[in-house]
This record gives sequence, structure tokens and C-alpha cells, in this order.
Amino acid sequence: MKVLEIFTDGACRGNPGPAAVGIVIKENGKVIKRISKSIGEATNNIAEYTAFIYALKEAAALKAQQLKICTDSELLYYQLTGTYQIKNENLKALFEEAKVLGKKFKHVEIKRIPREQNQDADKLATQAIKKEQTKVVASVFHTGEESPSSAG
Repeated sequence: MKVLEIFTDGACRGNPGPAAVGIVIKENGKVIKRISKSIGEATNNIAEYTAFIYALKEAAALKAQQLKICTDSELLYYQLTGTYQIKNENLKALFEEAKVLGKKFKHVEIKRIPREQNQDADKLATQAIKKEQTKVVASVFHTGEESPSSAG
């Protein structure tokens, strides 16, 4: 039986702002996959849910049967475990998607961990935001084009 331990994190610059997800997937304590992906403009909570959903989709593609998903997001954890109500319509839709995806597995355990234990996933999310912002800055000036301040 394939059992995966997955660490997820969502991040954004500004809230909302440029957002990304970071995911670390382990099997038998060994990292088998890292995901670092920009998701466009989003709130931090949407980024957290998106990371969780990407993790479920990736685990299904890897044909896992059991999951232990670790998050440092209090809101995500307590909404997914039924302690907090979901009032935001965007989050409700993501919650429903996560619920449907979770049914593909024999068992899904969700664990809330301290931020210090989620640094790898956090770094991946942060790297994706930085990479995307670098692309935006690079696209402002085309190769061989001078900046307006150099004219003169």
C-alpha cells in the first residue's frame, strides 16, 4: 500500500497579490517530488487551499492509497476538519473540490504543524513568487532596449 507524507504551503505577496504553492511529497521519509508553482493573483487562504488540492491531485497521479498531509495553515486545517465554518464563497468551492478529491484515497490524515516544520514547502512557494516577479520585471525591457533613464 502506497503511503505518502505531504507538506503543503501557499504564499502571496500582498493579500491578495501574486501567489504560489509549495509542496513536498515524501514516501518512506524520502522526498520523491517537489512542486513550486505560481497560481496568479490570490489571497493567502486561496493559495493554501490550492496547495492542498494540488497535493491531492499529485498523490492520485502517484497512485497513493493513504496520505498524511501537513499544513501550517490554521484556517485550512480547522475548516477541513470541521471546526471552523466556511463563510467565503471562493473557499467553499475549494473546500468542496478538496472533499471530492480526498474520497479517492482509503485514508487522508490532515495534520497542523508549526511553521518551522514546514520550511521546505514555504521556500518552494516563495521561490515561485520570486521567479514569477522576475519574469514580469524582465518583460518590461526587451533585449537590446535601453531604459528611459539611459537616454540622453
